[in-house]
Amino acid sequence: MPSIPLSYADIAADIAARIAAGEYEPGSKLPSYSELADLYSVSVSTAARSVALLRDRGVVVGAPGRGVFVKEPDPGRG
Repeated sequence: MPSIPLSYADIAADIAARIAAGEYEPGSKLPSYSELADLYSVSVSTAARSVALLRDRGVVVGAPGRGVFVKEPDPGRG
């Protein structure tokens, strides 16, 4: 029986966990949408929705033409 593909929310949660664990450090670039799609065995649009969810939550920031980066911690927090 084939496995059920992860939802975009599941992928976003996994990426957030990887950020929290230090796998993706503040200021580091996330893999491209196509790389994430391959990593999680989902479509590019699902990978893009995952990143959009993280962007909406303030976890990552997009830089047009450069990629998506882990947000630096806000000064005075933490």
